[in-house]
Amino acid sequence: MERQHKKCAELVRYLYELSLQNQLNPSLLMLYHEFLNWMKENPLNNSTIQELSNRYHYHLKKAKLQKKEHHLLSTVRTQDRSTGNPSWPISIYLDNLRSAHNVGSIIRTVEAFSLGSIYFSTQTPYTNHKQVQNVSMGAYQWVKCYQNEDLNDLTQPIIALETSEEAINLYEFIFPEHFTLVVGNEEYGCSQEILTKAHYLIEIPLRGRKNSLNVANAFAITAGEIYRQRKTAKIYEYLALEPNNE
Repeated sequence: MERQHKKCAELVRYLYELSLQNQLNPSLLMLYHEFLNWMKENPLNNSTIQELSNRYHYHLKKAKLQKKEHHLLSTVRTQDRSTGNPSWPISIYLDNLRSAHNVGSIIRTVEAFSLGSIYFSTQTPYTNHKQVQNVSMGAYQWVKCYQNEDLNDLTQPIIALETSEEAINLYEFIFPEHFTLVVGNEEYGCSQEILTKAHYLIEIPLRGRKNSLNVANAFAITAGEIYRQRKTAKIYEYLALEPNNE
């Protein structure tokens, strides 16, 4: 039966590609339903792109074949933009991170949100590290990165992302226009030097048993909140300029 599911996956893949071009073939769709009937599988409820993608992965699973989960739907939009928006006046400081994978992921997030510049502590893998380059998916080329900068020269205030009883809930903290966001070591968190100089500590509220998240994941969540706040501020600014129609 694995061979049959493999053939079905190939057929659904073709149907999906035709559907993207608005050329879905009724005869092929009927043939697929005949296969399903013979295999005693449920018929398609509809032939939308999402449903075809779900069926594709279903047949792959039954055929014991491994593919990326987004293998189909990613074709809806795969190309990066030729240019990005101007970066915000934000500094990101990587405080003794050890994992090149985490560093590359953070660089990609910084570029994706056009957050600003990244400053690397001495022990943190830099952009000349092959894994940093690979995980960043080329984003390291578009983000301004600096090494061995004095903490005192970084944009003020300094905001450290850290788990602490004294930390402010991320979603209750209002980010200023200019600041430096610090993320710390995967095991030990931010260094004592950072904690001494930080003006604010912020943390992501968690509800499970784990005390913290992977540093790259935590940074991505924080980046999303920074983006949300800036976009919201722009909306309020726009509304304030609108004439009063009352």
